[in-house]
Amino acid sequence: MTVAVAQTRPAPRLWGYSLFGGLLAMAGLPIYIHAPHFYVSEYAVSLAALGTILFVLRGLDFLQDPALGWLAERLNPVRGLAVALTAIVMAGAMLMLFAIPPLFAPLLWFALALVLLFSCYSFLTICFYATGTARGDAMGEGGHVRLAGWRETGALLGVCLAAAAPVALEAVMPVPFTGFAIGFVLVAVLAVLAMRAEWPRFSQRAAPGASLPMRAVLADPVARRLLLIALVNATPVAITSTLFLFYAESVLLANGWEGVLLILLFMSAAVSAPLWARLARGFGAKTALLAGMALAAASFAFVVTLGPGDLMLFALICVISGAGIGADLTLLPAIFSRRMAEISPDAAKGFGLWAFVTKATLALAALMVFPALELSGFETGPDNDPAALTTLILLYAALPSVLKGLAIALLALTPLKESRP
Repeated sequence: MTVAVAQTRPAPRLWGYSLFGGLLAMAGLPIYIHAPHFYVSEYAVSLAALGTILFVLRGLDFLQDPALGWLAERLNPVRGLAVALTAIVMAGAMLMLFAIPPLFAPLLWFALALVLLFSCYSFLTICFYATGTARGDAMGEGGHVRLAGWRETGALLGVCLAAAAPVALEAVMPVPFTGFAIGFVLVAVLAVLAMRAEWPRFSQRAAPGASLPMRAVLADPVARRLLLIALVNATPVAITSTLFLFYAESVLLANGWEGVLLILLFMSAAVSAPLWARLARGFGAKTALLAGMALAAASFAFVVTLGPGDLMLFALICVISGAGIGADLTLLPAIFSRRMAEISPDAAKGFGLWAFVTKATLALAALMVFPALELSGFETGPDNDPAALTTLILLYAALPSVLKGLAIALLALTPLKESRP
């Protein structure tokens, strides 16, 4: 049997989980917000080509993420060193993506930078959540939700910072994305230092042959259903995040307010995360999560009614939908983490699958929306014909609403053994 062993019993260093969660969040969702728009605007790369590249890279993840889960288990005795070295490579990949002009074809440069960035992101996510599973168990009753509240609040603040920083930096420097990449390097250094004591404290010692194989995670019906829910539920967020800048620029004619709207969206998610954790402790994680998902679905539906100049209404929708995103990003990982603690305290292979699902939603979003936009004749900027704008609106608002409704139905029909993680 695999058991989590805390070498000492110090008070939880939960702020370190917040900071490291923020680092990973900066390397995840914001890349899909900024990178496609950046490469289309700066290097005239085709939207359809970008969508294809992003989807193909997820095929690589399908092969490598389970292997990275296996590797994380094998490197458990030196997990701190492995994490530090991987964070260095990830920081270098971020510089390559945004701060270093392509040394060869921009599309290939984009692909290579993302392979490095997301491979490191996957490995770090697996190590981070596996260690968090052991830490949550050590914290006792409600430990997983409490840890998730800190971790996901930090992650959402990281998303806020990464989403808004390039726009804010435009006012103070001529190359804002270079500034963003350098800032990411500094955050990586701080996050690695903040978590350095947690890896050895919450290591896992496995008896020979006791490691849970990947097929056992997939064979567990609850874990399998939670992974499916994560895939369907996160795809709407991936779609709206991927198209956010295009929608604000071309439909709302936001004229420079895109950064403020992004801050509203993700700051609302960050502020709501501790509230959702508290609701989960009072009413159960499943009930609280269903409420948050319903809130997000309703807000998405209203977006189809907006048009040029409706910035105040859209700002209100950003606040409401952001609160729903806060429930998604706080409670679903906590529920999955609790399930992994029940079937495998190390959970590295389980979170290898989780990392793959998380990135697969972003790839599916890119594959669904970018080719469709290009076929409609859509181009970046405010000058588009009505058919192209209608396609953008339907992809940005209607499609996420349908997918969110499907995710709500799946979760409602999923029997969870206990209501509070």
